[in-house]
Amino acid sequence: MKRRFHTVRGYQLLEQKKNTLTPAMEDYLEMIYRASQKDGYIRITSLSALLNVRAPSATKMVQKLSQLELLHYKKYGIIFLTESGEEIGQFLLERHNSVEKFLQFLGVGENLLVETELIEHNISLHTLQLLASFNQFLEENPYVREQFNSFKKTLNRKASDESPTSELMQRGKSSV
Repeated sequence: MKRRFHTVRGYQLLEQKKNTLTPAMEDYLEMIYRASQKDGYIRITSLSALLNVRAPSATKMVQKLSQLELLHYKKYGIIFLTESGEEIGQFLLERHNSVEKFLQFLGVGENLLVETELIEHNISLHTLQLLASFNQFLEENPYVREQFNSFKKTLNRKASDESPTSELMQRGKSSV
């Protein structure tokens, strides 16, 4: 069975840094990793735009991550991840994607990004591994997803049939 999270080193690095990295630092590192996949680097202006923060705020965070030896940054220059930063960034992106995929399987739509962000910073490695395995199971067994979606529809119908609004509508129809 193929596992999504394949590098033990990524887990070890994250564990070492877990007392050091704040959720905001993780978000920056994840975005730097995500954005630098094409060219191998990103500029502060691009990073701040992607994260919807001001450039000085992005600069301060990048300097902190540079002090942790997760990236290289020169004033007004470009940002390159170190090997350690790249491994952790990859892990963070995979974590984000696993949580997001799970929530999509559940049917979360409108607030998917918000829900993903809230969960990803608070999930244990063990639970994340289980979640990734469950995602893979659902991908390999689409009939299970179909059964779950049918089950949800049935629950939604029952809930709407049992709602007070539904009862009032039924009473209104019977008196006409």
